[in-house]
Amino acid sequence: MHYTDFEDIAEQRLRRIEAAINFREPDRVPLNLPLDFGFRARWYGITTYEFFFDYEKAKKAIIKTATDFPTDFPPSTIIGSGLLIGFLLKDYPEIAPLFGALTGPMHDILRDKYTRWPGRELSPNAGSFQFIGGEFMRADEYDKFVENPSEFMAEVVVPRAHQSLERPGSAEAMAALIRAALEGLKYIKFTDSLINELAKLGYPSANATALTLVPLDFLGDYLRTIPGVLLDLRRKPDKVKEACDALMKNLPYRTFTFKPISSIMIPLHLNEYLSPKLYYEFYWPYLKNIITSFYNRGIRCHVAFEGRHDAYLESILELPKGWGVAFFEKTDVRKAKKILEGHTCVMGGVPPTLLLNATPSEVEEYVRKLLEEVMPGGGFILATSAPIPAETPPENVKSVIRAVEKYGVYRR
Repeated sequence: MHYTDFEDIAEQRLRRIEAAINFREPDRVPLNLPLDFGFRARWYGITTYEFFFDYEKAKKAIIKTATDFPTDFPPSTIIGSGLLIGFLLKDYPEIAPLFGALTGPMHDILRDKYTRWPGRELSPNAGSFQFIGGEFMRADEYDKFVENPSEFMAEVVVPRAHQSLERPGSAEAMAALIRAALEGLKYIKFTDSLINELAKLGYPSANATALTLVPLDFLGDYLRTIPGVLLDLRRKPDKVKEACDALMKNLPYRTFTFKPISSIMIPLHLNEYLSPKLYYEFYWPYLKNIITSFYNRGIRCHVAFEGRHDAYLESILELPKGWGVAFFEKTDVRKAKKILEGHTCVMGGVPPTLLLNATPSEVEEYVRKLLEEVMPGGGFILATSAPIPAETPPENVKSVIRAVEKYGVYRR
């Protein structure tokens, strides 16, 4: 196949995605099947530890699964977690991407306390790394945080969260930061090379180039833990509100490339844990502000509405029409499509548990019935509602691909 053929395929896939986002009917329903890291490693024949700690092997594993399980979306080039330091550097675009992702080697260098990795704290064949978070800000330190969030995180939180940085200004800490920057450069080179290889397979460069969090999620993930921030909402709601407001004044986000931001990913964590009263006071106003602000700058958001978001579906209609993509984990996409049709592009629909336990024919029948209900009128992207686990029978993944090719075509 000539390079121009790959360009044509990439353009076709991109047009398909854009049509769905803009509520038009493409040639067929766009498909996104995020494979978990363990699935990619197993399919290529390496351990998950090798996948995370050897960029060359990771690239080959990603290329092989992207070839053998083709979809419309390129596989994510982010093979790590969120690096706390990266949130502090958004005003330094010349170096911020070097600290965008917390990879396996970066974990070894910084010795962070908020993740666990295969071949380190976990078995070499664990399905993925684990983000466990940590309490790096005490409940009595809200005032100090609100006074200057960036300064407090740089001087207090970062040293507490990374063993190699516990003594700021020490030779050990300076050496760790230099090593981390050099490792970040290796990772950037890896992602650039991977993107080029994926382009040769006909994948568009449609990955999100930045990630941000709702202030309450940032507090829960990186500062207070989720149980901690939920207690704070009861015991000191005014302090939590002040902290959320302070974060919004200088919204932290992580960039993964040196290119201008074209889209931004927002994973939601605490949305399912909050009562309607708390959600509409401490969560929704900030999420709405973030999405609208980026939309007004010409940047679309891809929001992962994790957990059950049924109670708050109609509030999404308060956002600008065509603001981006709403990905749903547990909320029924049939219900979401009916409420949001013509306003918000909906993504999801295939539970990974189905792929784990069903037969290929059962998977195909499920996809057929789902598409029959949700594909008319466009505005829908079929995807699994969570990454596909390593233990998933490969034939079930291929069954989804075949079903979309068979039943997802729009008749002209």
